[in-house]
Amino acid sequence: MTLDRSCTDVFCCVIFIIVILGYIALGTVAWLHGDPRKVIHPTDSYGQFCGQKGTPNTKKSILFYFNILKCANPAVLINLQCPTTQMCVSKCPDRFATYTDMQLQYQITAAPWEYYRLFCKPGFNNPTKVCMQAYKDTHTCMWMCLYMHAGTYSTHTHKHFCNYGSFIMAIVSCSGITGLVDAKEVGMKIVEDYAASWNWILIGLVIALVVSLIFILLLRFTAGLLLWFTIIAVILVIAYGIWHCYLEFSLLRQQPGADVTIVDIGFQTDVTVYLHLSQTWLIFLIALCTIEASILIILIFLRKRVWIAIALLREGSKAVSYIMSTLFYPIITFLLLAICISYFSVTSVFLASSGDAIYKVMAAEPNCMYANKTCDPETFNKTNVSKTCPGAQCTFAFYGGETPYHRYLFILQLSNLLIFLWLVNFIIALGQCTLAGAFASYYWARRKPQDIPTCPLFSSFSRAIRYHTGSLAFGALILALVQMARVILEYLDSKLKGASNVAARFLLCCLKCCFWCLERFIKFMNRNAYIMIAIYGKCFCTSARDAFCLLMRNVVRVAVLDRVTDFLLFLGKVLIAGSVGVIAFFFFTHKIPIVQEDVPTLHYYWVPLLTVIFGSYLIAHGFFSVYAMCVDTLFLCFCEDLERNDGSPEKPFLMSAELHSILRKTEHH
Repeated sequence: MTLDRSCTDVFCCVIFIIVILGYIALGTVAWLHGDPRKVIHPTDSYGQFCGQKGTPNTKKSILFYFNILKCANPAVLINLQCPTTQMCVSKCPDRFATYTDMQLQYQITAAPWEYYRLFCKPGFNNPTKVCMQAYKDTHTCMWMCLYMHAGTYSTHTHKHFCNYGSFIMAIVSCSGITGLVDAKEVGMKIVEDYAASWNWILIGLVIALVVSLIFILLLRFTAGLLLWFTIIAVILVIAYGIWHCYLEFSLLRQQPGADVTIVDIGFQTDVTVYLHLSQTWLIFLIALCTIEASILIILIFLRKRVWIAIALLREGSKAVSYIMSTLFYPIITFLLLAICISYFSVTSVFLASSGDAIYKVMAAEPNCMYANKTCDPETFNKTNVSKTCPGAQCTFAFYGGETPYHRYLFILQLSNLLIFLWLVNFIIALGQCTLAGAFASYYWARRKPQDIPTCPLFSSFSRAIRYHTGSLAFGALILALVQMARVILEYLDSKLKGASNVAARFLLCCLKCCFWCLERFIKFMNRNAYIMIAIYGKCFCTSARDAFCLLMRNVVRVAVLDRVTDFLLFLGKVLIAGSVGVIAFFFFTHKIPIVQEDVPTLHYYWVPLLTVIFGSYLIAHGFFSVYAMCVDTLFLCFCEDLERNDGSPEKPFLMSAELHSILRKTEHH
């Protein structure tokens, strides 16, 4: 369809361009003020980074607290300071000695002092006074020295040398310490598994890519046979899963100890533990039975519509085969999204680390009038604070600032998130409008494929960028605002989890449900509005109105298109991901004799297995999303064709005779 197009929603286009320029400026300002080292590396009491190259702490990457128990004081939450010295060390102390033992050992030999001085403040060189507590059961957790028990220490020495404050990021209980250590250990094992199996994961994803491409190509010639094979294969695979789960459940019911519930054992890092419980297989059994019953009910009651949907997909496969470049357009969308996500992540990190080092007075005396006051370490010794409050020190507290930029950092982070959501939705909208324009050019061609324009995908992309950037940005902004509201509601929900106000929780739950439904509806309307924009080139509001009215006038056909075709495509994605996942399962569990010697040794075989399954589903979704967009576009074009033409020589239908006979059947089913 050839139309004289003009720019639509120009005002929104101008606003969108200004916002992008402002986003670039925001990233530049954050880059100038931010320092990612503040997020990556811990900071000692003097504001120096631990483990940072080019500093005195290059080889000291661990943060050591003189007396971490002091951080449990409620005043820490008010002052944002932990009243104990923090320093960077290369390793945590692993020896234990009391103050008396220390003095006795020093009189005999200076060896203990040479070890303990590593954990003293720089410049402290008095071995007759212990500068720190003596610890036992100390270990490294992430970048902190944490301990379960503490030895004795001199009260006099602690008062004069160890009572220097610093900001602590978290208060960790003994149980929390154990959890953090376990989490770090699991994380390290997962990283090792990825390092050992990344090449096999990549091979699995390539197999999924090839299988998805072959599946799409076969739809062109054997759509009916292939889709019915997909339906039957999914039913049989789920049936096999039901049978296997029943056997495992029956076997474990007879074994002692297998009746322990999942709640009783709690969270376990080793997933295989759950596989030895009968309750686990019972849950799997119920879930698979529910899925199997749902699929069978859908097929029984919608069997006639399934035939129509298959025929519609066959017609869509012809359009895809004539414009093969559309299959690879998701790669462009993926690259644009990757750039957008990377920019958002970097900007967030730099904004989070934009604060200046703030120093505060940490007084040894409890009644010091200057306690917790802001100070300057370079001029602190020239003031009368140390005279008024003996033992007071000017130590690093936290990163922040009093400038307008620092005061509005939270607002800037929210702006960063909102613009990010806007850009992501715009990129998706651009892809949908581009694909819709390409497939619309196929439909409205009188002679196929002779009248299909040259490079229809590139031409559609150029039209969308040149004429309809404002309309796409308008639709993306509406969706971004709704998503931003959902993010805020999720944040409020996390804050109210411990609240006892049932009414507030109920209201919040209702709001979350309403905004979820609103987001789904806007996504549906935007998708169809972009198709109308690609066809007629009108503004967003007019296109959305026309699409909604057109769909309402063809609501029976919409039921066929929007449910059954999506259901069939979903089964195709599940079949591809499941098939590749089964192969990966047999491979990583050493059940393929030919390649047993090549299987890497893993801590958790489910790490690469889940990665392959999830990645395969995303790859299949990328290919099938093109198919779904093709079917949606052809459907709206068909509805428009029926209303504008009557099949007479003066107004002939532009659809194929097969497509006309297919979709006309929906009026009788």
